Amino acid sequence: MADYQAAFERRWGHLRRARVRALAWLLDAPDLLDVHDPHWEGRVATLGPVTPDVERWLAALDADPARLDAALGTKPVTRLGLYAEKLMAFYFAEQGRLLAHGLQVRDGPTATIGEFDFLLDDGAGGAVHIEFATKFYLLQESVHDGDGRRATGLDTFVGPNLADSLGRKMRKVVERQLRLAEHPAAQALLPRPVTSARALVRGWLFYPAGDDVEMPGIGAGHCRGFWCARAQVADLAADRFLVLPRLQWLAPFRAASATWMLDKAELMAELDDHFAVSDAPLLVALVDAQPGRIVEIARGFIVPDDWRTRATAHTPP
Repeated sequence: MADYQAAFERRWGHLRRARVRALAWLLDAPDLLDVHDPHWEGRVATLGPVTPDVERWLAALDADPARLDAALGTKPVTRLGLYAEKLMAFYFAEQGRLLAHGLQVRDGPTATIGEFDFLLDDGAGGAVHIEFATKFYLLQESVHDGDGRRATGLDTFVGPNLADSLGRKMRKVVERQLRLAEHPAAQALLPRPVTSARALVRGWLFYPAGDDVEMPGIGAGHCRGFWCARAQVADLAADRFLVLPRLQWLAPFRAASATWMLDKAELMAELDDHFAVSDAPLLVALVDAQPGRIVEIARGFIVPDDWRTRATAHTPP
């Protein structure tokens, strides 16, 4: 969806608090995975459209976020996945569906078998196991799998730090994590019988600048961005940028002001300083800056100039 940021702003531009905007994105973002694709065998969940009641609930939460702030707690959260999970736990609890969150399954005092991200009321006396993930992957067509063969399909989407791929992540979720309720150690912990288990996946996929593809298993309307090497930054069609902190990777950015906004020369200097000491890609928002209003219009990962070469040689674990 090339114009996703504009669509998000039209619907949710009235929300001002970053935490509430992030929650609105988690609830309303287009599905990253195609729930109807037979490849998933019905194991992928969707939240469906945001209802008018939930829309009003979000607006009220934006006006008075005390309950949300209390649920997130005072201890700083640095992991994006945990932050997103806490937001979803708050939503499920507010909807009266949450039976358990982060329920660990152990085999003895030290061995952890796994964890149920969410157990939700299925409305019929059972529980729905939801395995939740928020992911950001870059399309790298040259990456190879663990057997030295050219990777295809979902394995060509790799993490910015080359730590995993979308294919590997989903194989782990479907083949292992969604089967947790079958383990004998889980039986005594379950508040209700698990009647179904599905993966709920939110995120953004990033494509080489000027490229975009359709792929089986991927939702046609998923959130898209670009990626480019540091050497290509001069070609970006924008003149105001923000390097996004990790906890602001979810919803499109909006603020009344941002003292850390950069012009293109400043961005390139910032990237040079960063890549001199780190090879971690940076997520950058291209923004429209008006008095009292800074709005994201596009986003992309800027990677070191040798990132493609390293991605080609790297085998995610």
